[in-house]
Amino acid sequence: MMLHRKMQHLYVGCDVHKHQHTAVIIDCFSEKLGELTFPNKKNDFTKLISFVKRHTPQGITPVFALEDVLGNGRELAIFLLERNYKVKYVNPSLSQSERKNQASINKSDSIDSQCVANVLLNKLDALPDAVPNDLHWALNELVTKRNTLVKNNVVLKNQIHTYLSHHYPNYKNFFFSLDSKTALEFFKAFPSPSKLNGITIQKLTAFLSEKSHHNCSEKKARQILDYVEKDGDTTNEFQDLRDFIVTSSIKQINDNTAIIASIEDNMKKLIPQFGYKLESMKGINTVTAAGIIAEIGDISRFPNADTLAAYAGISPMRYSTGQTNKNFSNKLGNRNLYQIFFQIAVSLLSDPKGKPTNAYFYDYYKKKLSCGKTKKQSIKCIMRKLVNIIFKMMRDKSEYREPVIPME
Repeated sequence: MMLHRKMQHLYVGCDVHKHQHTAVIIDCFSEKLGELTFPNKKNDFTKLISFVKRHTPQGITPVFALEDVLGNGRELAIFLLERNYKVKYVNPSLSQSERKNQASINKSDSIDSQCVANVLLNKLDALPDAVPNDLHWALNELVTKRNTLVKNNVVLKNQIHTYLSHHYPNYKNFFFSLDSKTALEFFKAFPSPSKLNGITIQKLTAFLSEKSHHNCSEKKARQILDYVEKDGDTTNEFQDLRDFIVTSSIKQINDNTAIIASIEDNMKKLIPQFGYKLESMKGINTVTAAGIIAEIGDISRFPNADTLAAYAGISPMRYSTGQTNKNFSNKLGNRNLYQIFFQIAVSLLSDPKGKPTNAYFYDYYKKKLSCGKTKKQSIKCIMRKLVNIIFKMMRDKSEYREPVIPME
């Protein structure tokens, strides 16, 4: 008698962590057969194989599922694939939903592993295969590292703003932006007005001229000193400690900025190895292209642009019951990828010179506005069109071709 295809497998769900993993085996009836916790070390992965073999009857094959195949679970996924086991990737949101469907909502490694196994059983054909590609992993690590450093710099700059507002009440009038190299160098050398004691206009002018590559003149130096004199004595208790925090924060920003530049150089070396030509489109630079590739991964796992749009949370959610049919804005999906498409869409409509970066998309945006859509809805329409274009560019590894605007 031929068995149903789901009866031909055992289902192994793995909850992966930094130091150890937990695996739970279930059969096709969701009956738990066993559980194992083992170290996250390649030499100990054989314990999992032996454990699974003891519970696998003759003629039955095990299928594994992991929540993470690029981070903590990457080594385990590679180990299993090298031994020709079938490995599936389970999105954490699916296992979380499975856990919430239980009568009693508890959380442990054992419960999480069983939820992963249940998702594997119920969605065996729908789940993507685990593909821990080394090239994707390397680029993903660079993107993650850069994003972390950028966020750290934002936190540090906010901290500096807080201190400078007490030290220099008019500090925002000193320079156009605190992000400029000249501004950072000035506040690093003079974190509070007390550090300017004995500094003449000539000395300050020479300092600013050197740091700004001769863009700041004596007028700027005089303006700063006038503001300092106008503010009066702003010395606070523990002023030396306050100054230290400002200078050390600026040093951290400079160090992070240098590392970010190095990361972007490495991105430029990695991206050509994928064969994609995303940077041929205006609005997509090295960082944006790296973010798209890292978030999408292997483009072949998406059969069409519709599934990619749904994955990014750009396509609407449909609600239908009886004679009621409604569409709602999708708040789910990959929000990082959603944000990247949003930034590209906005960049295509704006330009410092007052002209749109892409005339085709600007014309499309105006048409959507004339149809009664809001600005936010019109931008989302552009994002959806961008998904179609980028999907084809990645699938075919082709360059961007500017669409022709029809003559009216």
